[in-house]
Amino acid sequence: MQDGNSRIVVMTSGGVNPQVMINALAKHFPDLHVVEEQPESKGTLLKRRARRFGWFTALGQLATMIASRLTKSVAARRSAEIIRDYGHSAEPNPAIPVTHVPSLNDPACHAAVTALKPAAIFTISCRILSPETLAAVPCPVINFHAGINPMYRGQMGGYWSRVEGDEKNFGATVHLVDKGIDTGGTLYEKRVEPAGSDSLATYPLLMTAFSVDISVRALQDAIDGTLKPYQPEGPSALRFPPPIWTWLYHGLTRKIW
Repeated sequence: MQDGNSRIVVMTSGGVNPQVMINALAKHFPDLHVVEEQPESKGTLLKRRARRFGWFTALGQLATMIASRLTKSVAARRSAEIIRDYGHSAEPNPAIPVTHVPSLNDPACHAAVTALKPAAIFTISCRILSPETLAAVPCPVINFHAGINPMYRGQMGGYWSRVEGDEKNFGATVHLVDKGIDTGGTLYEKRVEPAGSDSLATYPLLMTAFSVDISVRALQDAIDGTLKPYQPEGPSALRFPPPIWTWLYHGLTRKIW
C-alpha cells in the first residue's frame, strides 16, 4: 500500500450509471469521495460534433438520442431489472461526500484533488480531462469505458460491436487515462451478452453493473502499487453515436436498437 493511503476520488458528471458504480465502489473503499462536474449542455455538444462531422450528421446524432428516449418506459423496466439482478443500487448515498465543481478541468477541481490527496482517481461518464488537469493529478487516473478498447473507443461501444457482428466484444474496459480518448493502457476488460430488450439506453448500465469487480480490482492495484497496464491487440477505432438513419436501419432490419 502506498504510504497507507487508500482514498479513492471518483470524477463524474453524475447520472444513474455512475451512481451505481459509486455505491458499489464505496462498499470496498470506505474512504471514497466524489467530485461531480456540471454536465456539458446539449448545445455545446451539438456544436462540437457539428465542427467534426458537419451539421447534417450532428443533427442526425441528436435525433437518435431524442428518438431513443421514446422507449423510455421499456428502458426503465430493463434498467431496474439490471440493477436488481446484479445486486446494486442507483440511489444517492448521503454518506458519500460530494464536491461540486463547474468542470473537471476547472481550477476548483484541481484544488479539490490537491486537498483530498487520493491514492487513485476513477473517472466515469465525464468529459475528457485536459492535459492541465492530468498534470495537476499526483496519482493514477483510471477510467471506466463502456466498450472494448481499442476497437470500440469513444461512445456507444456496445452498440457498434453489435452492428459490426462482433458481439464477442460486447463489453467494458478499465484503463489508465492519458491524453488520448480511451487510448491509455488497459488494466482489465470484461465481456457480457446483452438481452433482447437491451438498447442504446441500457447498454452502458449493463456494462457498468457487470464490471464492478474489475473496477475494484484496478483501484486496489493502484492503492497497492501493482498496476500492470498493457496494450490490447486489435484495430483502433473512435466511435460516436449513430445518426438517426443508421439507428433506424439497424433497428428495423436487425433489431439492434
